[in-house]
Amino acid sequence: MSVVAVAVFCGSRFGGRPAFQEAARDLGQQLGEAGMRLVYGGGDVGLMGAVADATLAAGGAVSGVIPSFLEAREVMHQGVSDLTVTDSMHSRKQLMFARADAFVVLPGGLGTFDETMEILTWRQLKLHDKPIFIVNVAGWADPMLGMLRAAVENGFAEASALDLFAVVPDVATTMVHLKAVVRSPVVDDASRL
Repeated sequence: MSVVAVAVFCGSRFGGRPAFQEAARDLGQQLGEAGMRLVYGGGDVGLMGAVADATLAAGGAVSGVIPSFLEAREVMHQGVSDLTVTDSMHSRKQLMFARADAFVVLPGGLGTFDETMEILTWRQLKLHDKPIFIVNVAGWADPMLGMLRAAVENGFAEASALDLFAVVPDVATTMVHLKAVVRSPVVDDASRL
């Protein structure tokens, strides 16, 4: 089965470069045009709001997942018809995981880092084998990638940890990979997480 739902991790702020917002809008538009469902954090602000708005504008389907305590803080997206409110950040991540066939990481801050590290860890522990793409827009992910390489160099992770994800330079390359991915029958049971 081809990828039909893509979880996107990204910032609830726009960041300091126009390229970040352009990438979020471009990804949303292309997901919508490709008929792929966007699964994201449910907010109406920052890059999260931009990717959701662009997906909707392109006629795409969007599933938002937001914890109750962030409803007001992240300005819950009122235009998303499939919006789930969870009781915690952890249940939010579990539900996003369960709904997604692949993961795309766009620029973001601490929340994006948290989501990325958790989904990488779950893959390392063989709780899933869903593809993970880090879109290195304008080099934003270089420090995070350096940290992952340092973990390997310092003996805290096997070299194979760097094979858990793919780094792509832009949205166009991301879409090529997403369209080529075939969903794996590996365990995708969110209850094990």
